[in-house]
Amino acid sequence: MTTADAVPLVFVHGTRFSAGQWSTQLAALGDEFPVTAIDLPGHGRRSAQRWSLDAATDVIASAVDSLGRGPALVVGHSLGGYVSLDFARRRPELLRGLVLAGASASTRGLWAAPYRWIAGQVPRIPADRLARWNDRLLRRLYPPHVVEATIRSGYAFHTLPAAWKDVLGAFDARAMRHVKAPVLILNGEKDTLFRANEADFARAHPRARIELIPRARHLANFDDPAAFSDAVRRFARHLPAAAAAPEPERPEGMGEAPASAAPTPG
Repeated sequence: MTTADAVPLVFVHGTRFSAGQWSTQLAALGDEFPVTAIDLPGHGRRSAQRWSLDAATDVIASAVDSLGRGPALVVGHSLGGYVSLDFARRRPELLRGLVLAGASASTRGLWAAPYRWIAGQVPRIPADRLARWNDRLLRRLYPPHVVEATIRSGYAFHTLPAAWKDVLGAFDARAMRHVKAPVLILNGEKDTLFRANEADFARAHPRARIELIPRARHLANFDDPAAFSDAVRRFARHLPAAAAAPEPERPEGMGEAPASAAPTPG
C-alpha cells in the first residue's frame, strides 16, 4: 500500500512508444507511490489525437490531477523528457520533482540535422514494416516481461515527424532554468549521444544531479529495470514536502558542475 505522504509519480514515454514502456516501473513502484503512465497525444490510446506540445503538457497535468495528491514527480524519457521540461516551464505548480532520462542532449544546432532527416524518411516507410522491425528488435534485446506491454500498445510512427519538429531546435541546457523543482538526470552509461550535454544541464540548475545506470543504453529502463526503478525510488523518497519546496535561485553563469554530478565522457 502507498504511504499517506508518498509523492505521486507520472511517467512519460519516449518516441513512438506509449505508457506500456513503463510496465516494469509501475509494478516495482506502485506499492509505495501513487503511480500512473500516460499516452502522449498521437500515441497509444491517444493515437487519433493531434500532436502538439501544448496538448502533451495538458495530458501530464491531467495525470497529476487524477492522482489527487498534489504536485508530482514527473519521469520523462527521451521525447517524454523534453516534453516534461516544457511541462515544468508551463505548469511549475504541479511539479514536485523531475527525472530526465535520455533527454540531456541539446536539440539545437548540428546535432539535430540527422534527426530531421530521419523524421522526413519515416512517412516513406510503411508503418507495418516499421512495426515488425521494432518488434523484432525489442524481442531480441529484452525479456518478454519488459517489452510485451510496449509491443502490444503499438507504435506511433505517424506522430514522429510532428513531435520531433516541435522538439528539434527547441531545447538545450537553458531549459533547466525554468524548472522550479529538484532534478535527477538519469542516463544509461552507454547512452553517449543523449547524455552528451548532461553536465551542462546539471550546471544550469542549482538542485540537479546526475546518476548513471552502469552498462545501460538509451532505453535504460529496459536495459536494467530494477536499477532504473531504484534510482527513481531513492530520488522520490528524498524530495522535500510539496509545501516546503523552495524556489531555486538562478545562477548568473555556468559555473562548475555540482559535486554530485558525474563527469561527461571525453
